[in-house]
Amino acid sequence: MSLLHILDNLKFQAKDAFWALSSCICQESAKVKINGRTFKIIKVLGEGGFSFVYLAQDEHSGRQFALKKIRCPGGSEDVRQAMREVEAYRRFKHPNIIRILDSAVVQDPAGDGQIVYLFLPLYKGGNLQDAINSNLINNSHFPEREMLRLFKGTCEAVRAMHDYRAPISGRSGQPSQSSSSQPSSHPRLSGDHSHPRLSGEREALNPTHSGADEDDEDLFPHPEGDSEGGYSYHGSSKSGRSAVPLMTKHRAQDEGETIYDGDEELARIQKDSGHVGETELVPYSHRDLKPGNVMIADDGSPILMDFGSTMKARIKIENRSQALMQQDIAAEQSTMAYRAPELFDVKTGITLDEKVDVWSLGCTLYAMAYSHSPFENTQTTEQGGSIAMAVMNAQYKHPSSAYSQGLKDLIDAMLRADPKQRPDIHQVIEMTNGALQRVS
Repeated sequence: MSLLHILDNLKFQAKDAFWALSSCICQESAKVKINGRTFKIIKVLGEGGFSFVYLAQDEHSGRQFALKKIRCPGGSEDVRQAMREVEAYRRFKHPNIIRILDSAVVQDPAGDGQIVYLFLPLYKGGNLQDAINSNLINNSHFPEREMLRLFKGTCEAVRAMHDYRAPISGRSGQPSQSSSSQPSSHPRLSGDHSHPRLSGEREALNPTHSGADEDDEDLFPHPEGDSEGGYSYHGSSKSGRSAVPLMTKHRAQDEGETIYDGDEELARIQKDSGHVGETELVPYSHRDLKPGNVMIADDGSPILMDFGSTMKARIKIENRSQALMQQDIAAEQSTMAYRAPELFDVKTGITLDEKVDVWSLGCTLYAMAYSHSPFENTQTTEQGGSIAMAVMNAQYKHPSSAYSQGLKDLIDAMLRADPKQRPDIHQVIEMTNGALQRVS
């Protein structure tokens, strides 16, 4: 990451933090207006890189949700990078994967490029990292059965990504290029950047999908006869047809004009694609699995989120340039203490695959059990040791605990330095089911 990139990052973080904190120090909360709708920013829920996540409230309906704001100072390339996350939310449909309510790209009124907004459900139960922190404070721990239940749900979400089947596009009968393992020449644009070609894409926008709260259907009403350029949230027509585009192009408002409509573009691409019923296996990897990216729904189920680092899983490394590029991508997008060893020192002649997520799942289960990742210990955090070296050598120990040997064996199976020796996601789920049966 260049010095200029770091300085820009710090500038935008300070700017957004001040904007959000204004709600705490001023009588009137900070507000943002997009396409004629006004949203009150209540507080910051999280931050990272060029993005902030806020607790936001629609002034019209009073409903609250998480608003993710991604700054794109680099123009169209940064917008494409941010849209990868939007596309991933809509690509994978599973009860344990967060659904996106809406998205918009607007011009930054301050003149600093564009801003991508993602409207996401609000999970008041927090995430697994919050639960781990609570255990630390209260000197408590997850009951083993509950921990394995949460882990299994997370694995099932990951399985939906690893088993993703993409419709074969093109009318010539030739295989889609979507399964190509060739990475992009630009680190920030690696992986998949094409819009998802899902048959029934609009089904993904249905508010009842993935166990969503049916009340969300009224989150942003879209009455019949809305004026041209109106704003809507997944409002379905009375005729029973698929939902209308969520964000429409609109005249300039306080936050600027919507300059790109992902839903409109997705619909166009889907219409143009052929062979709707034919699919091929195109595994995707999350690339940043960790407790902080697993929310806990009101019913206690785990919900996988944050797909900003998601890409096609299988990437063939043919030369040193590609190897270094993948290392840079991992360093920027994958949390070090949960990053697979093959991403620290990418070798030429290998194929990176979805086993990187299996390693991260092992780290996540270990953190749930012992309140820290296996490679964040006294030696690496306080005695000058290297997390990278500990990861690449798979150097970790199980602290004394009341957890079963079956749980420890499950962790050990996932934390093997050689990805070929790790189980795939189906085997991990099978092992988790076995561990659950033994603690019943």
